[in-house]
Amino acid sequence: MMGGGGGSDSAYRVLMAVLESRTGQTLSPSRIWRIEMSLKPVMQRHGIADLDALVAALVTSTSRQLLDDTVDAMLNNETFFYREHSVFDDIAATALDHLRTINAASRRITIWHCGVSTGQEAYSMAMLFAEQEARWAGWTIQIVGTDVSYHAISRARAGIYSQFEIQRGLPVQRMVRWFDQTEAGWLAKADLRRRVDFSVQNMLVDRPPLGGAADLIFCRNLLLYFAKPMREKAFARLRAAAAPQSFLVLGAGETVLGQTDQFVASPRLRGLYEPADQKVRRAA
Repeated sequence: MMGGGGGSDSAYRVLMAVLESRTGQTLSPSRIWRIEMSLKPVMQRHGIADLDALVAALVTSTSRQLLDDTVDAMLNNETFFYREHSVFDDIAATALDHLRTINAASRRITIWHCGVSTGQEAYSMAMLFAEQEARWAGWTIQIVGTDVSYHAISRARAGIYSQFEIQRGLPVQRMVRWFDQTEAGWLAKADLRRRVDFSVQNMLVDRPPLGGAADLIFCRNLLLYFAKPMREKAFARLRAAAAPQSFLVLGAGETVLGQTDQFVASPRLRGLYEPADQKVRRAA
């Protein structure tokens, strides 16, 4: 049996195929067991008994909502504020200085958070700029967060986080400064929310809604879920969106080595990557 006792092997295979066709993501054997557990709330909400019945409903139903709910539930939306804090420190101390110099004429910086999930990462960057208001006076700072999950993007736009979520990576002083405690949870202040634009996008298919080439791209712990051909396509899409001199941020367990020739390790910042042809330009 491929999964647990809640469905046939064919049901698991169909659900995995649906996830890959809609998002490009694949489920490793170690994650297959999560299918039934993650889909239980969806089946309860739609009055469906088990995974086989869910697959049958997906085949016969004209409801887009059921398909969206099913795909959404199988995605991993794990994220938190200032994830890998040292990376944000390096970006604040070095990467932004570099971008400030090379973009001095346009006075514009574009940041794309690809696979932003529920928004904590994008809000973390927004806080960095908001806390340096005087330094960036007169600059246009565009921060865009995209994700294939409509549910995650809905939560990101709302900017409301539970006590558990607000405490993950967010220092108390920032929590108090940028969030208000409400009955629904901790709500990001309007000034913070207006600094980030969130939208539902499939990075393998859709063009990111950016005003220009991205100077800084976060794509963390997303490519892990792509099979090699999809991963190569994803890197090509990231490169197409990147400015000639820009930075790419991957997750701690990710690398470009052996994965793509579109990016190389940054000589300026450990753990960050730059377009491969940027090195040629500097040499020239």
